[in-house]
Amino acid sequence: MIKYTPPKTLRGLFITHYAPLLLIIMIGPQTAFLKVYMLPTPWLLTISIGLIIFLTGAILYFKWEYFWYKTYRGQLVTTGIFRYIRHPHYTSILIIGFGLALFFYSLLALILAIVAIPIMIWSILDEEKYLIKEYGDEYREFMKKTPWRMIPGVF
Repeated sequence: MIKYTPPKTLRGLFITHYAPLLLIIMIGPQTAFLKVYMLPTPWLLTISIGLIIFLTGAILYFKWEYFWYKTYRGQLVTTGIFRYIRHPHYTSILIIGFGLALFFYSLLALILAIVAIPIMIWSILDEEKYLIKEYGDEYREFMKKTPWRMIPGVF
């Protein structure tokens, strides 16, 4: 297995884009325990939908993780899920965050999941600057072939 260490210039971004997810994991369970900031939606339905969304995000994350470690050898990866979106890692983290927020039935966690969206977009834009420097025209061509960063047809 290849051990990937992000460049020092990107490490701050990695911490930044994981921070909302970690806060959701820390704050979410407190909602039920303290009975505060609960979502104004049907309890069982919200938790069930949250579990389904979370599992979808977790599956995407682990598929990306497996594919990445199996495929990445220092080159630009453009196959697999990367044929559809350029940043499946960020997408999976957002899906997991929204799923957990609903599963925890937490309004504060849901707000954090929403706040994570611009953080992820900022991270993606910064990472793409780095990828253009790293791979140059090869990455620009990949951007043309795979125009969607996170969600096909949306962004």
